[in-house]
Amino acid sequence: CPQANLINELLVVFVCATTGQGDPPDNMKMFWRFLFRKNLPLGSLCQLDYAVLGLGDSSYPKDDAALLQPEFPTCRPDAVIDPWLLALWDKILALYPLPPGLKIISPDARLPPKYTLHYLAEDAPHPDSDLLHPAAPRTVPSELHPFAARVLSNQRVTAESHFQDVRLIEFDVTGSGITFSAGDVVMIQPQNCPEDVQQFCQLLRLDPDRRFVLKPTEPGTSLPALLPQPCTIRHLVTHYLDISCVPRRSFFELLSYFSTNELEREKLQEFSSAQGQEELYSYCNRPRRTTLEALWDFPHTTCAIPPEYLLDLIPRIRPRAFSIASSMLVRAQPFSDSWQGQGMSWMFKLCLPGPLSTQSPPKPPLCCECVAATLCFAGDVRVLLWVKKGGMKFPADPETPVIMIGPGTGVAPFRAAIQERVAQGRGGNYLFFGCRQKSKDFYCQAEWEELVTKGFLTLFTAFSRDQAEKIYVQHRIWENRRLVWELLSKRSAHVYLAG
Repeated sequence: CPQANLINELLVVFVCATTGQGDPPDNMKMFWRFLFRKNLPLGSLCQLDYAVLGLGDSSYPKDDAALLQPEFPTCRPDAVIDPWLLALWDKILALYPLPPGLKIISPDARLPPKYTLHYLAEDAPHPDSDLLHPAAPRTVPSELHPFAARVLSNQRVTAESHFQDVRLIEFDVTGSGITFSAGDVVMIQPQNCPEDVQQFCQLLRLDPDRRFVLKPTEPGTSLPALLPQPCTIRHLVTHYLDISCVPRRSFFELLSYFSTNELEREKLQEFSSAQGQEELYSYCNRPRRTTLEALWDFPHTTCAIPPEYLLDLIPRIRPRAFSIASSMLVRAQPFSDSWQGQGMSWMFKLCLPGPLSTQSPPKPPLCCECVAATLCFAGDVRVLLWVKKGGMKFPADPETPVIMIGPGTGVAPFRAAIQERVAQGRGGNYLFFGCRQKSKDFYCQAEWEELVTKGFLTLFTAFSRDQAEKIYVQHRIWENRRLVWELLSKRSAHVYLAG
């Protein structure tokens, strides 16, 4: 409910997940500020009933770990949440009894889907292509209207013999209206590969070219903003359903309702129970088994899934965030003699894990598949993206030095910051960079060394595997502690850490 309506509510359940090292997310910060407004009358929420469940990590520097249940110090969250929820419902029903004629829904009852799926007749007129993919208004690109940026270059910044494949990818954002500064992040909207889409449709016996429209089951429920109406099954699976994510407990719980096979249903019910969470973790999380792979393991149940439950069963594909590794003040290397546009770079580590078993081929994460399409660099390759403001703000005073600590790909935002500061004629740039070996993964080595030669950068490097004793950036900071302290105490330097 809107914050202003809280004064009229008797019972509210607040759900908040921390970020980073136990930090509150942005919407929680705004809500907290709202609660402490000076013009909010005292006692405004005195009639409000609430309950608190705190889950955290004892390593967090924040105090939310103090809310951990002491009798479950090292357990999975389900062991705390399940009994807490049962006690919560008992308390709620005692305070707010059900009206006459209503009864508690049985846990064995299958709830209706959030949306109903209505297939269109095959001979129904096809809408124009711009109706299926409506043209975005001329506004700054956003999640609803991302910009299809052309890939200008895809440069490997690790040695060919190195086990990690890290890429510096540059996009053409000319004419997009996108602006960015050091510390901002680019949001990439991945999609499922055609092979996985085909497998999914075969498993569920779906016609990928069949068109449908969605209608909400309950009045007032909004339709998914990122899905066109009408839509094809292929578009739904390719661009919306995250069939490459690791399925959660709720996935197996809902799947158990559709199962007509006794053995499969028993296993699904075990995975969705509190007692089966250790086994579920071993089955799903430890090998990073995807939703598509899990569906392969329950073939009798999978082919019985009603299509209208797909949006309840599988979450939507979430955009991936990456630090921008270039500055708008520095022109990109021309893609061709005639190109004079605006480029934007970001650094990306291709994660190619080993095979999970002899039956399962190595499968990269979804965004790796999205970016891997650019590796061949054949033809006009485009990626959907937009920019969000980051939390890293650099000093406005040109005399304030900055100390940047960026091991590995954590150096990406500092490449943007250093480019920006150098273009503005600002000195006082100190970079602590760490990697495994100088000859293998010293990202942007030539660029840093040129800036050092020109006097724009003071560089400290730590190559952990180039000698018998491992050396990390913290060792270099300690070795140069007098310089660091002088910058902090006498010149009010700002310190930034990214990893």
